[in-house]
Amino acid sequence: MFFSATMLPPLFVSVFYQDGAHAIFIKAAVVIFASGFSLWLLFRHFTEALRTKDGFLVTVLCYITLGCFSALPFADSPNTALTLADALFESFSGLTTTGATVIIGLESLPQSLLYYRQQLQWLGGMGIIVLAVAVLPMLGIGGMQLYRTETPGPVKDSKLTPRIKQTAMALWSIYLSLTIACCAAYWIAGMSFFQALCHSFSTVAIGGFSTFDASLGHFNSPAIEIVAIVFMLLSSLNFALHFFCYRDRSLRAYWRDEEVRSFFIFILIAIFIATLILSGSSDDGWQSFRLAAFHVVSMLTTTGFVTDNFADWPNIVPYLLILGAFVGACAGSTGGGLKVIRVLLLYKQGLREIHRLIHPNAIFPIKISHRVMTDNVMEAVWGFCSIYVFVFVLLLLVLLGTGADFLTAFSSVAAALNNLGPGLGSVAENYASLTDPAKGAMVVGMVLGRLEIFTILVLFTGMYWRK
Repeated sequence: MFFSATMLPPLFVSVFYQDGAHAIFIKAAVVIFASGFSLWLLFRHFTEALRTKDGFLVTVLCYITLGCFSALPFADSPNTALTLADALFESFSGLTTTGATVIIGLESLPQSLLYYRQQLQWLGGMGIIVLAVAVLPMLGIGGMQLYRTETPGPVKDSKLTPRIKQTAMALWSIYLSLTIACCAAYWIAGMSFFQALCHSFSTVAIGGFSTFDASLGHFNSPAIEIVAIVFMLLSSLNFALHFFCYRDRSLRAYWRDEEVRSFFIFILIAIFIATLILSGSSDDGWQSFRLAAFHVVSMLTTTGFVTDNFADWPNIVPYLLILGAFVGACAGSTGGGLKVIRVLLLYKQGLREIHRLIHPNAIFPIKISHRVMTDNVMEAVWGFCSIYVFVFVLLLLVLLGTGADFLTAFSSVAAALNNLGPGLGSVAENYASLTDPAKGAMVVGMVLGRLEIFTILVLFTGMYWRK
């Protein structure tokens, strides 16, 4: 019932711009509210406390259900002429902040529908923040378990506590503040207020949806690109760190965090390599640096904004950007990918095994930010990465089975599972060319990537359903 209220802002936009699309949002609001009200009537007397493991089921059902209902405006709009598969693809791409699209000719859509796409990503980003605080620490594979002793809303083992609500509200306040600041910066940089609002939604959510087919390349503005880079980087950091810095009135928490330092080192190295390669095929060094810096930040944070068709770039740069997205953003952020902290732990585990070859009897603890990682954390990281690879290969085979070429299939699965958006091959510009089964596989990949895989897979175990 609460989600039905999210149809009101695009409805007001439709009335303000008189674009004639108000009916699709009224219909969607009525259907969603009626469905929620019916469920409330059926279960309003249920008073048992919510257990810890119930969080997994609630999270998965919320994403799947709201993703399906969010497709109603896309399916009903005569301006998009989308099939049901296309509408679901666009909806889940927005809600999971993936940013892949099947719509061609965004500029011809009603203003309200353009706004709705951006709002969908923003709401999805808000949901991810709550997910990082309330659900992912139970898995033991996110970054938030490292802050359980410091975060003001720890997750207890018996049930979800009221303090999680307080934690979520604090992080939402930071999320909202970043959005307002990003919108203001875009407006000052030269965007109209409407464009600034829409793009601030998808920037802070690390989503990548735009109101133009050319994405941010439509504006051809260095100032706008700088604003995007700054807020993509801020939004790809752990939101717990934003909270600590705000609480302590100090920026030290950023520098003390090893994941953040590693993330920026990785970004800088990738920018240097991309600039070097692009400069070899261009006489304009500044333009090479500008393109490299923007796209490296956009792709490695899994945002997916573009200012140029990077798929046509020379040498290894397109593959560097796609593969860099596998690392992704920091844990506890709105970004996707494996997360920097997991890659960092795997790197340190590899070094430890090399050191053990030299000193078999020595003990080499793995530390992150001077904290010793337990064997349980390391086992969970290895388990997650193993399942991640297995799911990736399975989805890759599915897409190859639908007739897609290898480059298209590989980049599509990478874009879905890492919640990235842009791909290579036939999906370099949009995903309209994929078959319906391929789009269905992509939706599965988006949800699996957004919910950290285990959140869904745990529901398919017999142990979960035993009392």
